[in-house]
Amino acid sequence: MRLDKYLAHATGLSRKEVKRVLHRKAIKVNGTIVRDASLKIVAADEVIFQEQVISAPQHRYLMLNKPQGYVCSNDDPTHPTIAGLLDTEIRASELNIAGRLDVDTTGLLLITTDGQWLHKITSPNHKQPKRYLVETADPIDPAAIKLFAKGIELKGEKHFTKPAVLEIIETHIAYLTLTEGKYHQVKRMFAAIGNKVLELHRDRIGSIVLDESLALGEYRALTEDELAKL
Repeated sequence: MRLDKYLAHATGLSRKEVKRVLHRKAIKVNGTIVRDASLKIVAADEVIFQEQVISAPQHRYLMLNKPQGYVCSNDDPTHPTIAGLLDTEIRASELNIAGRLDVDTTGLLLITTDGQWLHKITSPNHKQPKRYLVETADPIDPAAIKLFAKGIELKGEKHFTKPAVLEIIETHIAYLTLTEGKYHQVKRMFAAIGNKVLELHRDRIGSIVLDESLALGEYRALTEDELAKL
């Protein structure tokens, strides 16, 4: 890991603050003053700041209940971002989001600083199912259960969608479980059968279920049990 990222993750300093610290020659690596932000740090290195050894940054694994109106990015000129929902220390980390949600979609986001773990969640090879609670404008035709299970031809796509599981809860409400993530896929699948999605909420990724105690905009660390499920 680069020294500037190491310091930002371990101390909560912003990248700009890290540059200032390095410029002041306030960082030692293995007993030598270092100003090179790009220096690669490994587990065996000793990094000292303010006369104290800085512990290696630990990866973070979070679940967040995304509200409507927020975009899944660190910066956006027109909408508030989920980064703004996190504490300053966490925002200083390098955010990686597993399974981004549209601006008008709510629900479960998994956020981590661990790129390898993120790959396990997002790689098509691992086929982590994602479940959505869908509310539609018109009643949901029960025939859609078999159509979605076979795969739907989406406008502008060469291939049918992969088999999806549709569970009708009420006339206008259903759970839809996908193992892929095409652009606006849920909305486009319902549009393909002549219906319109009014509300969309994700409550599950793989075996991790959104904590019902989390209000919109709130987050918490994943438990050891939850991490072990993926």
